[in-house]
Amino acid sequence: MMLPLPDKIDRASSWTGEQLALAAARWRRALTPAECDEIEAAARAFLATGRPMTTLRREDFPLPALTAGLRDLRRELIDGLGFRVLTGLPVARLEPAVAAAAFCGIGAHLGTARPQNADGHVLGHVRDLGRDPEDPTTRIYQTTARQTFHTDSADAVGLLCLQPARSGGESLLVSAETIFNRLRDEAPELAAALFDVVATDRRGEVPAGAAPWFEIPVLSWHADRLTVQYQRQYIESAQRFDGAPRLSATQHAALDAFDRIANDPNVHLAMTLAPGDMQFVYNHALLHDRAAFIDHDDTRRKRHLLRLWLALPGDRALPACYASRYGGLAPGNRGGVQTGTPIQAPVAVASR
Repeated sequence: MMLPLPDKIDRASSWTGEQLALAAARWRRALTPAECDEIEAAARAFLATGRPMTTLRREDFPLPALTAGLRDLRRELIDGLGFRVLTGLPVARLEPAVAAAAFCGIGAHLGTARPQNADGHVLGHVRDLGRDPEDPTTRIYQTTARQTFHTDSADAVGLLCLQPARSGGESLLVSAETIFNRLRDEAPELAAALFDVVATDRRGEVPAGAAPWFEIPVLSWHADRLTVQYQRQYIESAQRFDGAPRLSATQHAALDAFDRIANDPNVHLAMTLAPGDMQFVYNHALLHDRAAFIDHDDTRRKRHLLRLWLALPGDRALPACYASRYGGLAPGNRGGVQTGTPIQAPVAVASR
C-alpha cells in the first residue's frame, strides 16, 4: 500500500459532472463552416496523393485556420479538463474515406496514432459485431453492452461519431482525481489499496514473449501527477490465469468503492454524441464509459464511431511499469497494442 497518500488534488481535471453539466461552453467547441471546408479540402488533397492513411502526418494536412485551436485542445487534454468535444464536422455529406482522412488528419495535429488491436489498426471502428460480452477474448466495444468506466492504453483517445444508436449509447466521463479525493476522505485504506499492482487481461492481444496480462496499479503517483489505468472487467478476467497476482479482499473492496464513486451521476458527466461530433479524452486523468444501446435494424444506420488512440508529444512522464503495456515510455512514441503487426488504417468496418 502507498502510505502516506498524496494530498487532495486540486487541478482543472479534478472536476465533477455536476459542475460541468451546465457549463458545456467550457468543453464544447463548434467548428465553423470555414474550418469544416478547410478540413474537407485537406482530406481530399491527401487522398488524391494515393498514399496510405498510415503515412498521414501533420505536415500532410494543412489547417491554417484551425492549427492554433488544435494546439489549445492538446493543452486542454494534458493540463486542462482532460477532454474536449469538437462539433459540426459534416459527415453526412462526406464519403467514408474523406471522413476517415479528416479524422486522422485532425488526430495528426494532436499526436501520433497508435495500434488499437492485434491487427495493427490505427483507425478503429466502434461498432457492434455481435460478440459475447462474457467471453474473455471479447473487446467490450464489439458489443451493445455497457462498457463500464475504463481507460485505453494510450495517452488520449478520440472518437468521431458517424451514426448514433437508435437509443442509448451515451458517453460518460469521470475524473480519476475526483474519485481519489472522495475515496481519500471516505476510506483512506481503500484509496491506498488502489496503488497496489493489479493484473489486467490482454484479452488475447499478447506481445511476443509477454504474459497474457500486464501489471499496473489502478492509480500511480509519479512526478507529482496522479495517473490512472483501469478496466474492471479485464482485471476480473485476468484472475483466470494461474500466474496472475491474486486480488485481495481489500483490493476487491477498493475496486467496488472506485466504481461506486465513478457511477455517481453527480460525479461523472454524461453526453450524447451526434453525427460529426469528435470527442477527445485524456486517458491518464479521466476514465470513459459507454452506456448500453439498442441499435437500428437497418445495417446502414447502425451505430458507428471511428476511433484513434494517440501518443501526445510533450506529455507527462509515466511510471516504469507502463512500459509493459505501452511498449515504451517516451512521450509521443508510446502506447497501443504492441504485437508487432504492421499498422493499418482500414476505412471499411474492422473485423475486430
